[in-house]
Amino acid sequence: MSAKHTTPDGYEQKFADFISLCEQAKSDGVEHVLIAAPWVIGDTYGEIVESLSRLADAKLALHVAGR
Repeated sequence: MSAKHTTPDGYEQKFADFISLCEQAKSDGVEHVLIAAPWVIGDTYGEIVESLSRLADAKLALHVAGR
């Protein structure tokens, strides 16, 4: 049995640009999102899980640019 995920405190403010990106991509019919670096989606486990959940909810594939 796994614990239920909750949105980390302050996530919406800290990741407002990422949230907007997901919403805009979904509304535009985009299927893939490219981010410059892994830390764009979070610094902590909770933030990363929240970001990945939002990507999944928007049915977006995630790509991370190479170093």
